[in-house]
Amino acid sequence: MKNENNAKILVVDDDPVILQTMKEYIEATGLEAFSASSAQEALEVMESEQFDIVITDIMMPGMNGLELTDRIKQNFDSDVIVMTGYSGEYSYEEAVGKGASDFVFKPIRFRELILRVKRVMRERKLFQEKERMLDRLTQLAITDGLTGLFNSRQFFEQLGIEISKFDRYNRPLTLLMLDIDHFKSFNDTHGHVEGDKVLVEFAVAIKTCLRNLDTAYRYGGEEFAVILPETTQDDAVMVAERIRISLESTLFEPNGGSPVPVTVSIGVSQYTTGVKVRDFVKRADGALYCSKENGRNQVSVAD
Repeated sequence: MKNENNAKILVVDDDPVILQTMKEYIEATGLEAFSASSAQEALEVMESEQFDIVITDIMMPGMNGLELTDRIKQNFDSDVIVMTGYSGEYSYEEAVGKGASDFVFKPIRFRELILRVKRVMRERKLFQEKERMLDRLTQLAITDGLTGLFNSRQFFEQLGIEISKFDRYNRPLTLLMLDIDHFKSFNDTHGHVEGDKVLVEFAVAIKTCLRNLDTAYRYGGEEFAVILPETTQDDAVMVAERIRISLESTLFEPNGGSPVPVTVSIGVSQYTTGVKVRDFVKRADGALYCSKENGRNQVSVAD
């Protein structure tokens, strides 16, 4: 989080004396200040520099300060403090309506201005912290805490989205359902801590076998799912085989003892028009069941 003393301030005013005086005073307080003599120049500067706060006069030739404020709030992540004289032509409500964070009168009392700048910076930091917290809460709501993969709730939401894309573009869509073989027995023998290590390693193995547009999920317990957009059934089988071989090749030594093999059974199903989400998942689950019934550590395809 940026310290308020490191804030970057852009001052916009068509009066060169006021502009230079404000810039020098702001810099004297330890803040980094830049200047622009018009709204258009300010927008050009902001294309290449990121500013925390823009302090702008309202009365300027061409684009006025309120129009500039509107443009800034639409296109940039900067707070705006609007300056005006006592003429009463513009109101606090108008400035706030355009998105301004504060409103000060000319002639400027510089100590008051700096206090307002620091207040806006504090509010800006609080808002950014709140946004980060909300993002974190959102992430926690859709991911599995142990493996870092998406959870089953997010799985059904994303699968619905991918089916909608299929309906629009008619591009292939395939689903993998995966279940670690004899996982309950592994847990009972070696303990849940060692079992968790297997789940984490398997999640890593899955992710290393996928493209950026593919998504992996911890469906529940030792069962996982992978959504493969733009992927035919034959290509999905190859992906499934890579995942199966990757886990089979991973060395597990629970509690520092002898190596224990861990394998996975996988079911593959390609989406066809009109199939409901739950039925699509059931078809992949059915294929997974066939892999289990036929000896495990293999990939089976839904009819």
